[in-house]
Amino acid sequence: MWKKSLVLIPFCLVPFTASAADIAGVSVETLVKTNQTWDGTVLPPYPTSAPEISVLRYTIAPGAELPPHHHPVINVAYVIKGNLTVTTDQGVKKQLKPGDAVVELVDQVHFGKNAGTEPVELVVIYAGTNGQPLAVRGEQGSR
Repeated sequence: MWKKSLVLIPFCLVPFTASAADIAGVSVETLVKTNQTWDGTVLPPYPTSAPEISVLRYTIAPGAELPPHHHPVINVAYVIKGNLTVTTDQGVKKQLKPGDAVVELVDQVHFGKNAGTEPVELVVIYAGTNGQPLAVRGEQGSR
């Protein structure tokens, strides 16, 4: 019995002792690694309460425009399909295309528009806390 257990231990330790890039058949591409939002604003500190991670997949129809809103939580979006233009309440624009990973604005009003002819599909990962809203419509953030 012990021999079987000892044989399994090294395989269990592989994820802790080697990076995924060191494993045959596995490649890793960093899509985004930053401490700033897409407009260069430094991200706020994480809250001290219990975390809640949310992963949402959005589909935005051609011609659809999201209302002005802000995010009280840190989040990152990954564009799967389509092109989306994000605009701040001050007129600063960011064009997003398939394969883009972007850290969204926190507590800064903005909106998105699909001016293209195909739906935009994106996955957004939010790092919030239990009960905290992911987005708030039409209100100015704290910054």
